[in-house]
Amino acid sequence: VQLQASGGGLVQAGASLRLSCAASGRTSSSYVVGWFRQAPGKEREFVAAIRRSGGSTYYADSVKGRFTISRDNAKNTVYLQMNSLKPEDTAVYCCALDAQGRVVSTTTRAYDYWGQGTLVTVSS
Repeated sequence: VQLQASGGGLVQAGASLRLSCAASGRTSSSYVVGWFRQAPGKEREFVAAIRRSGGSTYYADSVKGRFTISRDNAKNTVYLQMNSLKPEDTAVYCCALDAQGRVVSTTTRAYDYWGQGTLVTVSS
């Protein structure tokens, strides 16, 4: 399985961006895709996740109400719509896939495959 993340960029505070994560290769019908981010000097943290089957979504408290995760199963693509961006959202955003998807996890070790990351920079 390969994941290709895209959509990052430099924006001003209050702006919006949409990240995409395209999965290719052999995947199950029950996987979970999560977005994580890592700011300079900080640990990687969970942002949001979605189940391929059913579409249940999960968010970190820091992004609830501002970010929306969605999926297009036909394209094997997951999106992260980020609105009302803040400087503290600046980070490298990575998508990851949990092939089993039994439990939606917010921890990195639960995910089997990782994309390369895309940089989001929010200026004040």
